[in-house]
Order: sequence, then C-alpha cells, then structure tokens
Amino acid sequence: MYIDKEDLDELEFPQLLAEISPFAYSPKTREKILQLRPMEIDEAELSLKKTSEYLSSFESSNAIPFDEYEDIESELKLMLIENYRLENAAFIKIKTITEQIGRLQKFFPTMPETFPTLLEEVSVLEFRKEIIEKVDKVFNRFGEVKNEASPALKGIRTEIQLAKKAIQENFNRALTTYGQSDFLDDIRETIIDDQRVLAVKSGFKKRVAGRTLGISKTGSITYIQPDSVVKHYFKLRENEEEEKKEIDKVLRKLTAELAEFQPQLWRYQVYIFDLDLTRAKAKFGEVINGVLPKINHHKTLRLKDAYHPLLWLRNRVENKTIHPQTLTLTEHNRIICISGPNAGGKSITLKTVGLLQLMIQSGILVPVHPKSEMFFFEKIMTDIGDNQSIENHLSTYSSRLKKMSGIIREADANTLLLIDEFGTGSDPELGGALAESFMEFFYDKKSFAIITTHYTNIKLVIEQLPNAQNAAMLFNEETLEPMYKLEVGQAGSSFTFEVAEKNKIPRFIIHSAKKKVEHDIVNLDKTIVKLQQEKFEVEKLKSDLAERKESVEDKRDNLQKLNEQLQQKLFNFQKLYEEEHRKLQFGNKIETFIDSYTKGKSRKDVVKDFVKLLEQEKFRKLGSDKDETKRLQVVKRKITQQLKKEEVIEKIAETNEKLEEKRKTDRAVWMKIGQRVRITGSTSVGTIEKISRNKVIVNYGTFKTTIDADELERI
Repeated sequence: MYIDKEDLDELEFPQLLAEISPFAYSPKTREKILQLRPMEIDEAELSLKKTSEYLSSFESSNAIPFDEYEDIESELKLMLIENYRLENAAFIKIKTITEQIGRLQKFFPTMPETFPTLLEEVSVLEFRKEIIEKVDKVFNRFGEVKNEASPALKGIRTEIQLAKKAIQENFNRALTTYGQSDFLDDIRETIIDDQRVLAVKSGFKKRVAGRTLGISKTGSITYIQPDSVVKHYFKLRENEEEEKKEIDKVLRKLTAELAEFQPQLWRYQVYIFDLDLTRAKAKFGEVINGVLPKINHHKTLRLKDAYHPLLWLRNRVENKTIHPQTLTLTEHNRIICISGPNAGGKSITLKTVGLLQLMIQSGILVPVHPKSEMFFFEKIMTDIGDNQSIENHLSTYSSRLKKMSGIIREADANTLLLIDEFGTGSDPELGGALAESFMEFFYDKKSFAIITTHYTNIKLVIEQLPNAQNAAMLFNEETLEPMYKLEVGQAGSSFTFEVAEKNKIPRFIIHSAKKKVEHDIVNLDKTIVKLQQEKFEVEKLKSDLAERKESVEDKRDNLQKLNEQLQQKLFNFQKLYEEEHRKLQFGNKIETFIDSYTKGKSRKDVVKDFVKLLEQEKFRKLGSDKDETKRLQVVKRKITQQLKKEEVIEKIAETNEKLEEKRKTDRAVWMKIGQRVRITGSTSVGTIEKISRNKVIVNYGTFKTTIDADELERI
C-alpha cells in the first residue's frame, strides 16, 4: 500500500502509534509499533483476528498466561560462537521464554473456539522441554549454579565449606586467647578485604603471630590475620579459584548444549515479540472500545458510530462529549461532498475516516459499531490543513496546487482521497471552476473521495453525478450552534451571515453585504437551510418510528416465544399426566390382586392374572405394530437375498415411501374434526377440534393441546 509520510502526519497516525507503544513489554516491540505501516490485506486480517481474540480474553476470565519477558536476541547470536559462555542471567531468560511457550501451548487448546488464530500460531512451534530441564539441572530457582551441576564442583564446594569452618574456628580461638592477654583494642576485631582481622594494639603487634593487613589512621591499631587462619584462608582462595574455573567449564558446556536448540529458540523469540505486539494492540483496543468490523473484499465501506480515537482519548480526559459519525462509500456512491459552516466538524470527519482506514490496514482495532464494514485501499491521499511552505516561498494556494498535481498523477479506482476546503485559496469563481474540473477528473477515475467545500458550484455538480452524494454537518438554525452530526443526502449552508451576526458584526454591514450578493445565491442558501432543517425533523421522526417498530417487533417475538413455551409445557404436562395415570391404573390392578389373594383366591390364579397383565404391558411397550414390523422384516430379508446391494437400497427407499404415502392417504381419510384420537402409546382419548396443515388441536375436556398429526392414532 502507498501512503506518503506527509499524509500520515496529517491524519495523526504517528500520534496514534505513540498511544499504543507504551502497552508493549519490550523496548524493541515499542519501537516496532512506532514503525507500523499499513499492510497487505491478508497480513492485516491475520493481525486483526489475533488482536480481536486477545481482546476477548480481557472481557472474560480467560486470561492468557503471557507475562513480562526479557528478549534473548543477543544471546541467540552469541551462543553460536565456538566455546562461548553465556552469563547466568542469559540462561534464566532462555528458560523463562521457553516456559512461556509451554504455558501458551497448554492454554490455547483448552479454548479452540475462543482463540482459533492464536492457537494455530502457537501450535506450529516445536516445544523443547529439554531446554528447561538442562537449565534446571545447572541452576537453582535463585539463578545460582547448583552444587550438583558437576561432581567436581560439588567436591570443590565441600572443600570451601570446610576451609570457611576452619577459618571461623581458628579465628575465634585466637580472638579469645589474645583478648585475655589484653593485646587487643576495645573494638577487638574488624573486616578488611572481606577477611576478619584482629584489632591489635600497635605496642603488642610483634607478640601476635600473623599477617599484617593494615594500620589505623592514627597508627594506634594494627590489623593482623592470625597465623592459624592464614593457611586456611589461602586454601579457601585456592578453592574459590577452582570453583570459578569449574563453573566456567559447566556454563560453557551448557551454552554449547543450548546452541543446538538455537533455531527453536529463535522462533520462540519471534513469536513472543509478535504476541507482545498483539497484546499491546489489544490493550489499546480495550481503552478505545475497538472492535473488528466486517472486512469486505468488495468495495463497500459502512462506518456506523465511528469515533476519532485520539479525539475520544482527549475528550475523555477533559470530560467532553464526542460525537460519532456514520457514512457509507460503495462503487455506486464513491464520493461524499460535505458542506456546512466552519467549526462544524467537517475536518474531523475527514480525519476520522482516514485514521480509521490506516488503523484497520495496519492491523489495529477501530472504535466503530460492530456492524460496520470496511475494505482496503491501495492508496490513501490527503490534503488537509494549511500546507504553506516558508522555505520554498510557496503561498497556500500554490502549495495546495502542487499537492493536487501529485494526487492527480496517482489517483485511481483503488484510491481514497481526503481533501479539506476543496478549491479554496484563489478567486472564488476561477478557483471554483478549477475545483469542479478536479472533481470531474476524480469521478472519471472512479476514485473514492470525501471532500469538504463551501463552493455552491461543487455542491451542484455533486447533485448531478449519479455515484456521488452531498452531505452536511448539521447546524442549529435557532441557536447557531454546530450539532457535529453528519447528514448524508443534502448540501449544507455555510450560515455566513447568521454566524457573522451572532459574532456581533454590525447589522448595517451584514445588510450591505447581502445587497452585494446576487439574489439567487442568497435564496439558494436560504432554501438549503430550510431543506436541511426539514430533513432533520423528518429523519428524527423516521428514527422514532423505527425505534417504536423495533420495540413492537421485539414484544411480538417475546409473546410468540412465551406462547410456544406454554404450549410445550402443556404438552409435557399431558405426557406426564398420561404416565402417572397409567401407573395409577397399574397400581390399582396390583391392589386388586392382593385383595383377591387375601380373600382366598388361589395363588396359581393370581399369578396367572398377573402374568396376563405383564403381557399386556409388554405389548404396550413394544407397540401394536410389532407383528407388522416382523412381517416387513421377513419380506425385506427375502428381497435382500434376491437383489444386488444397490437394488436393495433403492427398493427399501421405495417401500418406505409407499408406506409413508399409505399412512398419509389413510390419515387424510380419517383425520377430520370430531374424530376421537389419542397420542401414540398413551391411553387418554381426546377429540380433534381444529386442523391446521400438519398441526392438530386435541380437546381432552379439561384442557387442549397442539400436536403434530403424525403423533396421533384414531380410536
């Protein structure tokens, strides 16, 4: 995509990126955000999907386990140097970033429907648990090399501990001995070069065997390390040097081992940088209420309740109201010409559309209604504001003409033009004529454009073009205050004389000016004002009616759903009633058997009657058409043996169709109002009261129910 740096500045894109940048963890990611530019549609769509999915994690309890990290880019380059040794902190960074990948690979598969794009990206990474295991084998949780890192290191550290213990014991013994001899100063001991030394009175220094390490400023105290400690101290220093060498050996080995995983680690780093960028975009999207609109691959742009993100942020801090805009650009409505008074919001509308387009093409969510639609342009070209150049001695008009020359060379059917105060800067008639020619050129090039103008001739040209529309920033005629609302479909008045009068310009000057203007132009302006007011009232009435209609439809839908729920409950109650009634009858029969047996009926007769009852229940369970089913199965088996596999399938389907047709034919004969019926498998009998297509209302006396005709059988 092509867009000039000057156009990016005019649309305040660098300021927008500066708002997103602080949300990134890494300084490198923050720098990358500041360098963001519009992308190809496939790349941008992927970025938008990832950002939208990440944003959804803030709105629910599904927090993505991604925390602050330190990049390992320099370590990845250095580890490939032969016999190189990484620092301790580098190994911990490598382990941490690998653990991040492991957590993410476990998290995203738990919610594949919520994070499909993020899951797909992390799934292609090859997680190497060995990296963590190798680092853990050498380092403890505090980032220190373990004793168990190598057998030699463990032995050396054992020697170090023994030397320290010997130093401690021998020094304490010397301190006690010389302290009793009154050779020591009141402070008794001190620390020099991390070593405990005796504070010996200088007069007794020759009587204390040891190594002199210093003298006090006054010379009254000599600091001596006792002989009994010296040999252990040198042994300690020797062991500590051996420890350093062994640690160096262990870490060089670990560096070489991790270098084998450098390709995977490099992919981890790239992925983490990208996820950091996605998270920063999502955090910014959360602040501005950003969403992912529908991305069209055809040329249709529908912005609904679109906000300028930077203005929204500023107004929120200052507790001011911001007004959203709604507009549409399609191949059949490519150009919108906005007119109206100054300070009414025309320029902000241009900047809003331009900045939102840059955001969406850079993979950044936009503050619009979720039902908005956008598509991608190959070029975005702007001419907004005063471009006068002092260095080049160009006037405002000359500067704008120079920029217009560049726009004319580049404009095509995939270009979005955003031009403020179209045609101004020169003689109104001549400048207006030139602007009119520019407009016709852009129209013939099939470019998309949003322009603002005060020129009447431009408004009239727009009215004559089938694929262009006038629009106006609404203005309250009574209070002469801007309403900051874009009204598409009509030209707007500049309210020149009205605004001048409100700003206390003397009336005689305004009347004089009116006389100097052609009568037709004044009448046209008045007509525009009147039409604008009337259209606003009509739109308001239309909006009210639409809201009422929507409310009525919602209520109707709710009543319909409620009715369906009641019908379902009634049907369920009927089935429950049937079941309970059957169980009651069965219980009564059992009670009869018990009474008969109690009154002397033989056990054999009672059992015989009970078995008969069980057979009846079994028959009811299996259904009265069991014999018919068996007969059909026998016929089907015989046919199957005689026909090929393909013929069997066709014959079965044909048989089923015939049976279904027969059932429908039979049902059409007996299914009539007044017919006594029951639900298949139940015992309660009702009467058909009404038939509507395949739905039948059955009257059971105490209540009615609606049921499919297929579920009924006649009595």
